[in-house]
Amino acid sequence: MGIIVEVCVQDCFSEAEDSQKELGLGGSLEQSVYSDPIPETVWSEWFRQWLEVMQPELSPIQAYELSLRLTGDREIQTLNAQYRHQDKSTDVLAFAALEDSSPHIDEVYESQPLYLGDIIISVETAQQQAHLQNHALSVELAWLATHGLLHLLGWDHPDEERLNHMLTKQQFLLNTVGVLSENR
Repeated sequence: MGIIVEVCVQDCFSEAEDSQKELGLGGSLEQSVYSDPIPETVWSEWFRQWLEVMQPELSPIQAYELSLRLTGDREIQTLNAQYRHQDKSTDVLAFAALEDSSPHIDEVYESQPLYLGDIIISVETAQQQAHLQNHALSVELAWLATHGLLHLLGWDHPDEERLNHMLTKQQFLLNTVGVLSENR
């Protein structure tokens, strides 16, 4: 049996855009820019494939769960300030549940998916970066999702060598699901 992955996608960005339009406030991105988001089923399949090739062996039953939140610059800036003490927007944040020191109940741990954590992506920043990199928004979102996933699995990039290793792994993960992007 392969890896099982449950992904909860919270598309808060398009919800916020819709609310702003209903109130006549407009939005920071034009409707056409984010009118065709990546479906939750595609996200789930991508994360399943990524974890399949990564083989993290963190869960005794090889079942994982994570949350993906697509939001805007305002919300990600608030989270970045609150949790990282950097009062600025960013492209992706990852909050790894495995960094939590709370005890695990063995019975639950062996019968339920292991919760890896939360990935939050700013669609606004992703769109700007996609434009600068000259590729589709979906490619940038996938790139950022792989970056967040690696952080959830304990990867970090404190120096140039480890950053390059992480970027190479991100490119490998994108290739596994057929998402083509230029090397950064």
